[in-house]
Amino acid sequence: MVKRTAKGSARAPRRTDSLSRELIIQTAIEILDSGGEKALTLRALTVRLSTGYGAIYHHVADKSDLLATATDDVITGLLSGAVADADPRTALRDLALGLFDAIDAHPWVGAELSRQPWRPTLLDFYESIGRLLDALAVPEEVRFDAAGALVNYVLGVAAQNAANARLHAGGDTDRESFLENAAAEWAQIDPDRYPFVHAAATRLGEHDDREQFLVGVDIFLAGISALR
Repeated sequence: MVKRTAKGSARAPRRTDSLSRELIIQTAIEILDSGGEKALTLRALTVRLSTGYGAIYHHVADKSDLLATATDDVITGLLSGAVADADPRTALRDLALGLFDAIDAHPWVGAELSRQPWRPTLLDFYESIGRLLDALAVPEEVRFDAAGALVNYVLGVAAQNAANARLHAGGDTDRESFLENAAAEWAQIDPDRYPFVHAAATRLGEHDDREQFLVGVDIFLAGISALR
């Protein structure tokens, strides 16, 4: 039965089953994916879960805790799906692409990882990268810089890609039209002053961000061979 407040407005009935931390985090992820960080409030959670603030606070401390835990959940899923016995180069490529895809699917993850680089799950990701670099015989004295370069590349490109996707999703121009317009502008520039950019105009309009990202990872993998 729908209850009413003192002012007569309808209020959704409270849930009668138990509320788990896992359900709270999954619901938070759904809210974050659909509306971003601004949409995630404890009020929004109570409405979505048909519960009260006390039940939420029993499992999480506040919004910051929710964001951090939701991020951990996404990255833990990525790491658990990694193939342990894969070739180190293949495993590095897969980990990098996995993080790129995770941030593409959950744009808020990149911002949260940047705010809290000490999160255990990000440390686990770094540790996985470090072990794979060791397996590829990258010298210990340059292993830290190599791992940092790869992780920073992944986080930076993934965050930019996610930001661009959100920008075009909320505007009148989709990504394909935006790139076509940009390519048309590039094609009009002076080829004597900008020969490379002018020649690249045709590639700009048809390139795939994910494939271009993987090219960058492959360049990194080729480069670390020189560090041995």
